Amino acid sequence: MSLASRNAIVTGSTSGIGLAIARALAKEGANIMINGFGEAEAIETIRTGIETEFGVKCIYSGADMSKGEEIAAMVKEAEDKLGSVDILVNNAGIQFVSPIEDFPLDKWDQIIAINMSSAFHAIRAAVPGMKARKWGRIINTASAHSLVASPFKAAYVTAKHGVAGLNKTVALELATFGVTSNCISPGYVWTPLVEKQIPDTMAARHLTRDQVINDVLLTAQPTKQFVTTDQVAALAVFLCSDAASQITGANISMDGGWTAA
Repeated sequence: MSLASRNAIVTGSTSGIGLAIARALAKEGANIMINGFGEAEAIETIRTGIETEFGVKCIYSGADMSKGEEIAAMVKEAEDKLGSVDILVNNAGIQFVSPIEDFPLDKWDQIIAINMSSAFHAIRAAVPGMKARKWGRIINTASAHSLVASPFKAAYVTAKHGVAGLNKTVALELATFGVTSNCISPGYVWTPLVEKQIPDTMAARHLTRDQVINDVLLTAQPTKQFVTTDQVAALAVFLCSDAASQITGANISMDGGWTAA
């Protein structure tokens, strides 16, 4: 498969799942806009590394995924500099763990904005071009938490359920335009986001680090293994292929059997 004529935005792609997806799409020939926070020097190393390794164009947007106007400007910048936005991967996400009665209001607002509303703003901005070209791939990084819940993650679970609903609506609206919209719902993937939430979970549940990993995180996954970022990225690449043109509105679990129960 070649994506040599395609241009992609991957949000939240300066590390973790997003970076793996950006690299996988670039390996297939797609030009990439990466997005995310981090040290400027580290981001530039990522950007130039993608260009050098895969021979594609890679640009960076520092758009804040909690701000709709910056997201719209990001899409326009990609269209201007790359020529189009053919593939949109809504991957940006944050996490916060707390009992609901103590859940900080600012954290609720931030998680809903970044994990859910950002996908709406990006899709809204990218869809006109996709419809005009009669081709597009929208991929939303959801979560097993788009299908089931866990304690102490009210905002995250709510946002991911919302992304799953948005995905279905977008798929139906675009079904006759050659544009697909799908969710990938991983279980626990070993990323900086997962690693960062371990101390909060330790505090909320009064557990050790090893207990959180084995008795909280991996206890949900019958395989007792973390999903890898490369596995998620490979599925994203497949969803961009012609073989996946009739897959739309789907929420594809990649969770070691977690949601099979």
